[in-house]
Amino acid sequence: MEHEQTMEKKEIRKIVFARRRKADPDRLLADSQIICRKVMETEAFQNASAIYVYMDCKGEVSVRPLLETAWRLGKKTAAPRVTGPGQMRYYYISSYTDVAPGYYQIPEPVTEDEAYDETALLIVPGVAFDRQRHRCGYGQGFYDRYLAAHTMHPTIALAFDFQIMEHVPADTYDKLPQMLITEKEVFQ
Repeated sequence: MEHEQTMEKKEIRKIVFARRRKADPDRLLADSQIICRKVMETEAFQNASAIYVYMDCKGEVSVRPLLETAWRLGKKTAAPRVTGPGQMRYYYISSYTDVAPGYYQIPEPVTEDEAYDETALLIVPGVAFDRQRHRCGYGQGFYDRYLAAHTMHPTIALAFDFQIMEHVPADTYDKLPQMLITEKEVFQ
């Protein structure tokens, strides 16, 4: 059964990556703005003193509007850095000069100021989701492991509508985001 689910997630990744490649970059940017605006309207964002984001790349929802607003509002922000096999930690960043290409060329913090805010709003990436908020990540398990060890974070996942699938297989160790926001819908 587990092998079958792995195959299914691999197939989901292939489908969504193909959709990303075909997507109009201007449309992705406009939809990212809509998604980020919806995030900023949430109580979780408004009440957060710190926000942990992923650093978008390769057609993911852009978090730039979130970061720029958080910086303008004086909220602390942090981004993940891969620190070992299957492990990531968050480090504070205060501008885009605080990141550089790292693991798989994904921008990572170059700062050494490790973030320890256990109640920071955590913005979760994903390849695909279903309407029950089951998540298909990139297959490395970084976020599931991090969230299993850091259980107090409010979590919001960001996705484009084309990343929403009918069904995403769930494993017992999968951590569902509390909210999933696309340009068209909010799932919670």
